[in-house]
Amino acid sequence: MRIIFLSISLFIGSAAVAQEHSITLQQSKTAALEYSKAIKNGQLNIESAESGKKGAAASYLPSVSVTGVGVYAFKDIIGAPLVPQGINNFYFAGATALQPLYAGGKIATANKLAAMQVEVSRIRARQSKDSVLLQTEQKYWNLVDLQEQHKTLLANEKFLDQVLKQQKDMLASGLIARNDLLKVNVQRSRLLLNKSKLENGQQVARLDFCLYVGIPFDSLLIARDTFNIAGSPAAQPKTGLHRLQEAKPSLDLNENNDYQLLQKSIEAEKLQTRLSKADLLPSIAVGVNAGQAGVIDRGIGSTFMPLAFGTVSIPVSELWGNGKQKVRQREISERIAANNFIDGENKLKVGIMKSWYDLTDAQKQIVFANESIAQATENLKVTNDNYSSGLAGITELMDAQAAYQQALSDGVTSYTNYENKQSSYRYITGKME
Repeated sequence: MRIIFLSISLFIGSAAVAQEHSITLQQSKTAALEYSKAIKNGQLNIESAESGKKGAAASYLPSVSVTGVGVYAFKDIIGAPLVPQGINNFYFAGATALQPLYAGGKIATANKLAAMQVEVSRIRARQSKDSVLLQTEQKYWNLVDLQEQHKTLLANEKFLDQVLKQQKDMLASGLIARNDLLKVNVQRSRLLLNKSKLENGQQVARLDFCLYVGIPFDSLLIARDTFNIAGSPAAQPKTGLHRLQEAKPSLDLNENNDYQLLQKSIEAEKLQTRLSKADLLPSIAVGVNAGQAGVIDRGIGSTFMPLAFGTVSIPVSELWGNGKQKVRQREISERIAANNFIDGENKLKVGIMKSWYDLTDAQKQIVFANESIAQATENLKVTNDNYSSGLAGITELMDAQAAYQQALSDGVTSYTNYENKQSSYRYITGKME
């Protein structure tokens, strides 16, 4: 029976070697970044914002318009005695160039808003990239979790198969009652059902992973990382991510994308208020106009003559009417944005703090899980020896095996949970890369 028990660890170790069709975490993230539609849309949004910025810059240049009018009447528009031959057509062609000199700051403010939109688009693009990296890591560690859980079930299945074979031999020799054999069969059937469910879940997880990172579906795909829990209960995971890199949570929000968007929202509200105030200020522009009018085939018409002009527009009624109320509304929106900024900043700090303590709890969970594995391992050894010596029954052995299997499963879960908490903490602190 000791040989049977030791085969569990050996089986798990040998199962970890077979890693055909494997993929690493870095390969997964590289593929996801190249494939992600959200990231591609983020780049398109940046290009769109850049176009808007160029369009706003064009407002500094003169606006030029060309006008042409032609009229033909079936009867004379002007007849005798004013014009002996009569006039039944008329044309006008002209061009105007208008250069704004002062528009209350609208042009400069509009350009600042356009530039800010580019910055916001870039922040959102980084958000999309970080989100893709986070979800890729989570899906990858889910694959690892299912693989490790599967190894645990396979090892325990082998253990139960060997116990069942021994029980059948003992039953044939009349050394045990049939009831003992049934207990092993029931436990083995339960394990096989769980294994079937887990294998189905693996295929679903593989499909979800492949679709997300943009690679062809592979029913034999394996994540290269492994926790190797059963081989050495006191060992840490091979990934090396178990060590906390900071002694306390970092509440510096400067690298946080959500915090940067909050800052931009306040700046945008101030610029919008400035635009509203510009509607109450006078605007000044100068321009040049040139045109010619005449009658076709009559030799009647004006000469092409340019002229310069200037305009001054003062929105007098806006000072006490709708314009003034719009400014008031914008000022209120500024105050709301300032309150939202403080509220959002506080929520982000709380989120970081919670994520940090979730991470530390996950690390403690690994320690407790390793202790449980060590205890369950020792318990199974002792119970196995007692069963071989006739000091324990098959029920005690099956209970010890079930406890050992559960301890291994909880150990896998603790490592997976830690990797996910680590990813979440790096995401919320803006350190996904």
